[in-house]
Amino acid sequence: MIIYNVSVSIDESVHEQWVNWMRTKHIPDVLKTGCFKEARFTKVANEENGITYSTQYLCDSVETLDKYADHFAPALQKEHKDLFDGKFFAFRTMLEVVDVFVVNEN
Repeated sequence: MIIYNVSVSIDESVHEQWVNWMRTKHIPDVLKTGCFKEARFTKVANEENGITYSTQYLCDSVETLDKYADHFAPALQKEHKDLFDGKFFAFRTMLEVVDVFVVNEN
């Protein structure tokens, strides 16, 4: 399992507009590519220097993430830049899930 993590620090002046766009347009568009199983949209709770979010997209393999990066990401990233240019800073990380631990409630 691969987690594609996109962290974005967003300017307060467009914060509400950006969150709405992420929830109603961008994340659904990323999921429509068929490359990811799910997405988690999170806000960094202990951020002291602005407003930062992390969106974590889960996919099966590096090959699937490469397919996304090659065929879909450029247009989706361009749309983000066109709408919010100069109002955000983003960085992306690929994480490989090594193990999953679950609390046994028995």
